[in-house]
Amino acid sequence: MELTVYNYKGEDLGRKVILNESIFNIQPNDHVIWLDVKNIQANQRQGTHKTKERSEMSGSTRKLKIQKGTGGARAGDINNPLFVGGGRVFGPRPRDYHFKMNKKTKRLARLSALSYKALENRIIIVEDFTFDAPKTKTYAEFLKNFKLNDQRSLLVVNEPDQNLLLASRNIPYAKIMRAVDLNTVDILKANRMIFFESSLPVLENLYAESEN
Repeated sequence: MELTVYNYKGEDLGRKVILNESIFNIQPNDHVIWLDVKNIQANQRQGTHKTKERSEMSGSTRKLKIQKGTGGARAGDINNPLFVGGGRVFGPRPRDYHFKMNKKTKRLARLSALSYKALENRIIIVEDFTFDAPKTKTYAEFLKNFKLNDQRSLLVVNEPDQNLLLASRNIPYAKIMRAVDLNTVDILKANRMIFFESSLPVLENLYAESEN
């Protein structure tokens, strides 16, 4: 697939780049995408949820009424889960949601997500650029040049640029990532992916190494 290269003003520079088919044109695997998204989101969970059970409640342990002869059900102390303010039965406890995934599976998930973006024509290639000063207005104008000011965008760079990072952080849905840090969730969330020219060889080297 050939894509036109633009500058940060959205102007055609008169040259094209060819996307690596082993990265941007594979047969997407929906199941591994689901697995990787599940893995990423599970690993982000704190797992600190906790409710008090009967033995952890504060309150008297005195038996409320006699066992028999009242015509009603038996009742123990005030912490009975059946009573308002009582403990909870089988409530959530702190736990670790992390689970591991095979590296090749995660790799296939990322490549599948990138292939979907290429198939849907949601990839833009721009010539590397930087700003003289970290101004949010400047980055907003850059997005506006590509009609992305109201869409979720992901700029993929080779190395982080401080001025770009500072200029973009106050813009909702605008994100900047290094090519080596790409993950399936951020790829899928982006309505448009903008690649620096220098980030494409990084991806090729990264996934070429992954194959070995």
